[in-house]
Amino acid sequence: MKPLQLGLRANLGQFTLLALDNVFVGMLVGSERAVVPLVGEQSFAVSSTALLLAFVVAFGFIKGPLNLVAGRLADRWGRRNVLLAGWVFGLPVPWMLLFAPSWVWIVAANVLLGANQGFAWSMTVTSKVDLVGRSQRGLALGINEFSGYIGVAIASAVTGALAATYGLRPAPFIFAAIVAVMGFLLVLLVRETTPFVHLEQKTYGGAVPSAAQPMREIFADVTWRDKTLRACSQAGCINKFSDAAIWVLLPLGMAAQGWNAAAIGAVAGTYAASWGIAQLGTGALSDRFGRKPAIVAGLVLDACGLAVAGIASALAIWFAAALLAGIGTALLYPVLLAVVSDVAPPVSRGTALGVYRLWRDGGYAAGGLVIGLFAARLDLGATFMTVAALLAISAGLAQLWMQETCTRLAVTQGHAA
Repeated sequence: MKPLQLGLRANLGQFTLLALDNVFVGMLVGSERAVVPLVGEQSFAVSSTALLLAFVVAFGFIKGPLNLVAGRLADRWGRRNVLLAGWVFGLPVPWMLLFAPSWVWIVAANVLLGANQGFAWSMTVTSKVDLVGRSQRGLALGINEFSGYIGVAIASAVTGALAATYGLRPAPFIFAAIVAVMGFLLVLLVRETTPFVHLEQKTYGGAVPSAAQPMREIFADVTWRDKTLRACSQAGCINKFSDAAIWVLLPLGMAAQGWNAAAIGAVAGTYAASWGIAQLGTGALSDRFGRKPAIVAGLVLDACGLAVAGIASALAIWFAAALLAGIGTALLYPVLLAVVSDVAPPVSRGTALGVYRLWRDGGYAAGGLVIGLFAARLDLGATFMTVAALLAISAGLAQLWMQETCTRLAVTQGHAA
């Protein structure tokens, strides 16, 4: 049997399978982007923006905590088992959306979608980091997030076009059902990556510990005790306020101006595509030039994108807002994951990433609630502007708290991988 080796080239086959599976993970959630807010408004006569945001809140309340659960289970039971469980949760989602008799069913479907994303996306992230080792971590995470958000972009555009041609139901959700089955079947070809964790620990960190670091210690480090990880957790959380705003407010704002589902899907697809494609470069660049500048700049660009959305009227301005927000998120999204992976010991990496992703994706729930409160008192433009201000504050906190963790540039050895 061929001995294990860390690195992208040595594990290209499995890495590619994981990237392809994450395309389908992204496509499943992307199937909702252009369509579900319109289903709520047009099919179920949901007039309250706060109530429309309930499906995003449900998604975030489930996905955030299950990121944490997934990370801990991955360290104990293996990555592949958790990935497979994620797809089991995802299989019923399109059918619930397709046959939903009320808005409550849509919200319930998003509970399962949150479980799918919390388990499946988490494991494609963790498994890729396992395979490549420390020297190509930013590149690996950039490819992972690229693959996922290209999936989001493709599905947003396809379902928007299907909805414009054939109606909001059933065509978009039949497409989603095919995506779910293909993603599930692909996992059967994926192998377990835990042995690579032990190899990395032995190579760079000495013998594999007999017991994992206690959960409470990892939780404390990632949440508040370590300033750099604290910066990551708040930045990831506030970034999801931005994503929640684009997910729900952008379709509503464009529809109010008379744009059809195809145009809305194209703008939503531009956001996800720019986010996805740019990550191919941003993750790798952070391996050479550092993590912190990319994260701070990304938050600032995100804020600019939302501010532009707040004044958008012409279609070109909507596209510009989507492009700015997409590139901003691309600058910070894989790099935040890389920082957590830099700081966490290899054998605790799954749990540390789970804690970070708990706070990051909990931003969907918190953001949905906060944006709903803003939208109840302000118009959509002012709501976009308010969320933009929160992102600017987050950029300031990241600049204040974060230390550089890239092994080429780290100032302190305590934060070198």
